[in-house]
Amino acid sequence: MSNRTSEVVLATEEVERVYRIDHQAIHALSRVTLEVRDGEKLCIMGESGAGKSTLLHLLGGLDRPSSGRVLLNGQNLYELPASKRASIRANDIGFVFQSYHLLPELDVLENVLLPAMSCRGFLARRDMLRGRALELLERVGLSERTLHLPSELSGGEQQRAALARALMNDPSIVLADEPTGNLDSRTGKHVLDYLFRLVNEQSRTLLIVTHNERIAEMCDRTLVLKDGTLLE
Repeated sequence: MSNRTSEVVLATEEVERVYRIDHQAIHALSRVTLEVRDGEKLCIMGESGAGKSTLLHLLGGLDRPSSGRVLLNGQNLYELPASKRASIRANDIGFVFQSYHLLPELDVLENVLLPAMSCRGFLARRDMLRGRALELLERVGLSERTLHLPSELSGGEQQRAALARALMNDPSIVLADEPTGNLDSRTGKHVLDYLFRLVNEQSRTLLIVTHNERIAEMCDRTLVLKDGTLLE
């Protein structure tokens, strides 16, 4: 379990997200206030369409709230310059998506290296970073698949590669959006085992959104998102 007295590293204050479609306002999130503490494993449960992915995108700097604040280590994420938010996404936050998002033309090792390639000084540190990528692939059981293309991997293997990619830049916070949503229960369990093991070893903060109750049992705390409103 995480230390509940540890500092808040990620928070929202009265966040709303409204989409406008054909002159109609769609309230994806309504006055969501949330605190995530350092090293905590927090699960947000909700049915499809509840607003889980929208909330995760706001927390990770991928989308902008219609109103309210998103705070990362006390800083308002959306008052920062776009270049600073991009740097935060690259270095401080790791994303694991339901659909893997591996680039089909790159092999597994290249896909894992992608986050590091976007950072300053990659060429000077290329050998060291390649070693880190290989280590991560070994940790998720893919040391024999480094030169394979994503199309040559099973769904579970692709998600494990995506997990390694999310951890490539050693982020302090991992955001996972239905990471087992496209997997059968047995394969999903293996992916979760890798995810929680890697998060626990480095005491990373994990926020995972899902409709899977078994995932909630693995976390320190669970909240429910229903129709865009966060419930205790």
